[in-house]
Amino acid sequence: MTFEQYLITKKIDIKAFRQHEAERFQEWETLYAQVHPESFTAQKKFLINDVRRKYLLKSGE
Repeated sequence: MTFEQYLITKKIDIKAFRQHEAERFQEWETLYAQVHPESFTAQKKFLINDVRRKYLLKSGE
């Protein structure tokens, strides 16, 4: 699963996240490539929730 696919499963709008927080997006993308998705989720669990609230993926996108 790619990082973009992962964000979709977490209901995070990729374009908005990348545009508004490019540095964090790049940092997370790099880390995601280095660890298992479950490990990434465990490390970023509360931060993922905050990002989801900011950049919620609308249904149908």
